[in-house]
Amino acid sequence: MSKDEGITRGMCNSLNRYPVTLDLRFRGLRIRRFNVAKPFASRISSLSNATRCILPAVCVFLFAVEAEAQIQVDLKFKRLQYIAYEPVMATLAITNLAGRDIELHDAEGQAWFGFEVTGSEGQPIAPTATGSTQTPLKIEAGQKVTQRIDLAALYPVHDFGTYHVRAHIYFVDLGKFFYSASRVFEVTDARPIWQQTVGIPDGVAAPGDARTYSLLSNRFPDHTSLYVRVQDRDTGIVYATYSLGRTIAFEQPQAEIDRANQLHVLHCAAPRAWTYSRVGLNGELLGHSSFMETKTRPRLVRSANGEVAVRGGIIEAPAAQTKPARETAPKLSDRPPEMPRDNR
Repeated sequence: MSKDEGITRGMCNSLNRYPVTLDLRFRGLRIRRFNVAKPFASRISSLSNATRCILPAVCVFLFAVEAEAQIQVDLKFKRLQYIAYEPVMATLAITNLAGRDIELHDAEGQAWFGFEVTGSEGQPIAPTATGSTQTPLKIEAGQKVTQRIDLAALYPVHDFGTYHVRAHIYFVDLGKFFYSASRVFEVTDARPIWQQTVGIPDGVAAPGDARTYSLLSNRFPDHTSLYVRVQDRDTGIVYATYSLGRTIAFEQPQAEIDRANQLHVLHCAAPRAWTYSRVGLNGELLGHSSFMETKTRPRLVRSANGEVAVRGGIIEAPAAQTKPARETAPKLSDRPPEMPRDNR
């Protein structure tokens, strides 16, 4: 017997005397568990068969992971709670991981972008308008594109309750959908603190006969916000609901109606800091500025001819034309027909 044969036979006898179990893994996947004390030739054959079986499965798995990662879709909301009829702004991020430039576009009646919205009881929420076409979007390899979308303008998410939202992207090159994680937000209403109904003056481009202005206060976990709502109570149409900014809860806002039946609001936003807003009959934010309290406290004054102005304090930022929550009133067919219902 040669020296090498003696060493080999000794190793085999040792393994038969002290069995050892091995757990073979490939890239984190468990392939086979076996006892190395059995003859080497049999084990090598078994390992070869197991490798031939598992490698195709591993390749399919890795290919599927790669395909799923070709387009990454992320959806976020700034807050978890919104007031009924205020804009629900969603931030949508699309990342191109396909390794090449791509173009997202509609195909055969299928829009390349959309949302899946469900209510508190899991009922699907249909969009307010269907059949509209989406503008194609080109994304370079590795590029991330971010868009802000008002979900309340696309879906009737005005009733009180909890909503679940998931965004999807349809990639026509692969004929498949890519989805974001599901996000949740709640729609509630704020506490009314002031309300006034006014008529529509002659010559004003505003539908209907009257408007009701409302000021509402809503407490969030870290602050309190002042909201304005403009609606036609007779028809239930809500023209706008949006925040005028943070407010100090123990300071009541001042509100005045001028001779054009526009709303003027002055509220305390912080110690010795005041915010002035002017709101139109269709819900437009016509003016927005800040005042600092000096020896005198800012206040609204209505003159005999119906003009309203701020007196006292010192202006911190000049009156500016800010972008309204809705630049123009939408068509009547696009507006919700009634006030929100409790969807809980």
